[in-house]
Amino acid sequence: MIQDLKRAGVEYVRLLWCDHANVIRGKAANVNMLRDGFEGIGMTIAQMALPVMFDAVAPDSGLGPVGEVRLEPDWSTLKILPYAPGHAQVIANMIDDTKPWVHCPRDFLRQQINRLRDHDIEIKAAFENEFFLLRKFGEGYEAADKSVYAMTSSMNEHREFILDFSHALESQGLQPEYYYPESGPGQQELSVRYSDGLGAADNQIVFRETARGVAIKYGLTVSFLPKIFENAAGSGCHINLSLWQDDKNITGDAKDKTGLSKTGRSFVAGVLTHLPALTALTLSTRNSFRRIRPHFWAGAFTAWGYDNREAAIRVSRGKSGASRFELKAADASSNPYLALGSMLAAGLDGLEHNLELPSETTVDPALLNEAERRANHIHALPTSLGEALVALQNDKVLLDTLGNDRAKAYLAVKKMEWEALKDVTLADEVKLLVERY
Repeated sequence: MIQDLKRAGVEYVRLLWCDHANVIRGKAANVNMLRDGFEGIGMTIAQMALPVMFDAVAPDSGLGPVGEVRLEPDWSTLKILPYAPGHAQVIANMIDDTKPWVHCPRDFLRQQINRLRDHDIEIKAAFENEFFLLRKFGEGYEAADKSVYAMTSSMNEHREFILDFSHALESQGLQPEYYYPESGPGQQELSVRYSDGLGAADNQIVFRETARGVAIKYGLTVSFLPKIFENAAGSGCHINLSLWQDDKNITGDAKDKTGLSKTGRSFVAGVLTHLPALTALTLSTRNSFRRIRPHFWAGAFTAWGYDNREAAIRVSRGKSGASRFELKAADASSNPYLALGSMLAAGLDGLEHNLELPSETTVDPALLNEAERRANHIHALPTSLGEALVALQNDKVLLDTLGNDRAKAYLAVKKMEWEALKDVTLADEVKLLVERY
């Protein structure tokens, strides 16, 4: 492997991990260190207790300066970086002695995938990213264009970046599918083809890293921060999911009035049931909830529907009924392993308890009165990270799935972030976080 990397011009291999604040971090090994017996790079356990604002350990996290785990490379994820000549990257697992560390987000997702396999179910998933192209302007940032939804002028202006970005993704094994400028000024959306569950979360790390890496060449800053401009659209990251068995998509059933199979109905019902608590993991920043508002096409209610862009879960229809569904109440400020893993845990609860799916919502749920929403089992999602954290603390299923240690550390990090940022203005929040995400 060393010789292959050297022939490709690689001098350093980055071992990447994603922490509870969803900051992508890495340590790099010189290629000459990757000899037989290379076991990875050490990491202090305090790394999983850092908030997004600064490198200081969150109190009451159960983690601190004493103790170390190992970043062990998963060589199946090795990518030579087209935007960083001389560097490659690999996604790392966190290993404590010889076993996965209890705080490893990647192992958490793997555990939920294995639980689904106990039901003879596999998933295919994709993260659907929206992001802003920005230019630095003095001490702040301005949008890279003045476009609105699907304007071809934005396509023209950013043609070279998008082509370069697409080629870079393809060279790393991701398949771009559809691209268009989104509603906000400088906002873009480029979707990639689905993968297996773990691969989808790994691809999300690759996608974010590649977008930011390619943008540097064009003097641009890419930001996945959910809300940057007060009077413009925010950026979501919808989690698309389908359920499979024996290489057959079992999400739908054309004979059922819902278009969903029994398995699909119970799974979606589980996600809806736990969605208020789930938002603490899929909308994991104070900034996220600036976007989750009625009439913002962001899914602010526990509702589902076909092509209903105000429902938190939007279902897509195929020849055999529903083909997939997407969780709209999600964004790229969330750790993809924890977000997808928790979504699977919620769906598993629906499967294991045969939860009933409420009726489809065929209107904007915000236009219904409170009595109508209650009658249809529709509830408003939390309006702040603080409310979402309370919901998570009260959700035994998700807490038990996370486990005591992981839940304690995650909640400590998020509470620290909430207390630090809950009264900060949008302008100051953007200044702090625009390049974190």
